Amino acid sequence: DICDDPHLIVGNISHHQLIQGRLGHKLMVPAFSCLAVQESHWTKTIPNHKEQEWDPRKPDKYAGIFRFRFWHFGEWIEVVIDDLLPTINGDLVFSFSTSMNEFWNALLEKAYAKLLGCYEALDGLTITDIIVDFTGTLAEIVDMQKGRYTELVEEKYKLFRELYKTFTKGGLICCSIESPSQEEQEVETDWGLLKGNTYTMTDIRKIRLRERLTEVFSAEKLYMVRLRNPLGKQEWSGPWSEISEEWQQLTSADHKNLGLVMCDDGEFWMSLEDFCCNFHKLNVCRNVNNPVLGHKELHLVLGCWTVDDDPLMNRCCYNNRDTFLQNPQYIFTVPEDGHKVIMSLQQKDLRTYRRMGRPDNYIIGFELFKVEMNRKFRLHHLYIQERAGTSTYIDTRTVFLSKYLKKGNYVLVPTMFQHGRTSEFLLRIFSEVPIQLRELTLDMPKMSCWNLARGYPKVVTQITIHSAEGLEKKNANETVNPYLVIKCGKEEVRSPVQKNTVHAIFDTQAIFYRRTTDIPIIVQVWNRQKFCDHFLGQVTLDANPSDCHELKSLYLRKKGGPTAKVKQGHISFKVISSDDLTEL
Repeated sequence: DICDDPHLIVGNISHHQLIQGRLGHKLMVPAFSCLAVQESHWTKTIPNHKEQEWDPRKPDKYAGIFRFRFWHFGEWIEVVIDDLLPTINGDLVFSFSTSMNEFWNALLEKAYAKLLGCYEALDGLTITDIIVDFTGTLAEIVDMQKGRYTELVEEKYKLFRELYKTFTKGGLICCSIESPSQEEQEVETDWGLLKGNTYTMTDIRKIRLRERLTEVFSAEKLYMVRLRNPLGKQEWSGPWSEISEEWQQLTSADHKNLGLVMCDDGEFWMSLEDFCCNFHKLNVCRNVNNPVLGHKELHLVLGCWTVDDDPLMNRCCYNNRDTFLQNPQYIFTVPEDGHKVIMSLQQKDLRTYRRMGRPDNYIIGFELFKVEMNRKFRLHHLYIQERAGTSTYIDTRTVFLSKYLKKGNYVLVPTMFQHGRTSEFLLRIFSEVPIQLRELTLDMPKMSCWNLARGYPKVVTQITIHSAEGLEKKNANETVNPYLVIKCGKEEVRSPVQKNTVHAIFDTQAIFYRRTTDIPIIVQVWNRQKFCDHFLGQVTLDANPSDCHELKSLYLRKKGGPTAKVKQGHISFKVISSDDLTEL
């Protein structure tokens, strides 16, 4: 009814401009443009697209039915719609293509509205919400100004490496310039970019220049990104823009050899420097659906905030100091220093239930704590745990946190501000190294025949070794690489090795459940050597519940107990014990 020769897709899906429409949701067009960048994503969202096409040679096969797939709260869902689209006087009122007989985006938008309940439910979605629902990627928002990429050169190139890795692995990236007020929306900057507009990254390259071009550009490498304005107008007018002098320095062969080509209207190249200077926010959506080198990069768990009459079983407590730790708790292990971990907490989207009188999304967030290296049970009080990070607390569908973490164990506690409410949530954690994500469900060791036979624990003890200083060196040329071994009965915890220092900062934590305070805690300091590690000294602690909880310092001694001969060096530590096994 709308045109004579309708098609789902005309030619290449990425080659046509898309228009918002008079009632369209503003962020749908850039989300469509972003989806079209990676064929592996759009062919999953629009399955068997050739089979769904209208074929005038086989009109009997066309039933007016279209299928789309969306990633919805941890699983892929197929949505089936008919081909009736909202129009006014024959014109589409939501998004449409400038190729007037192409309808993939209009049909996809209708299917997405059906998934969420209605077209109205599209209002309030963020660009990352939409892209994640289309692709199942894991989103991270990068604040370009907070990252100070224009000032910190190493951070700028670290950002480029991350974006390059994300893009080449099938990730989707878009960026925008903040608009201080509604009046400045779509206002052009001095360099031709539009405030408040979302641009899609369509390529990213690190280019090694040959001798002639090295002299021309006074650099051995070019770090370049290619962007597309989904509106197909108002391109970048600075360096490397279509009519800039940089292009005049290149021959046609240079264009081909360097790969600096533009495929669509609205596309343009920028240097990394100009990219960091002009854009304020990056939406980075990582492709996390495939295992890499035999291990999963993405770890996913479904959980829920629930209410229970037993306070220890209550898993729905607002962000209050007294009840905060009654929320669900998840522990994971970072095996090496300096790895980036991206944590994403998503609540069940309540906008689907608006017509039933349900409220908007809850205010959610989460806290991250660095905990003891041998923790197996839930946290009950925060005495020595280090707060490693905090997400934003906001009533959006998803909150996230991205951190470079040190080696160790971390507990993540998701929470909501509304008291006494129940809701499901989805926790996803991305890491390039295995992290062994699991939920902490037990509050204390289980009562078992084995425990009763050998003696059920009566005391719980937390210990933090802050430092070991003034350690012994056999001679001036000896290298000291100290590490800790914390023992309690048959259980022991080892710290990471500190390189070439006699004043080592450890901040290593351990927790022990002891049958009696007669079983001491022994802290040993060792020197890592090539062939045989060297013992530097130890301290022996009774760690009674009545002992002071303040930071203490003790000299190292030889093996043999608290009265053994003193050795060179001392350790600083804090120890807390309790007769209540759910105290710590």
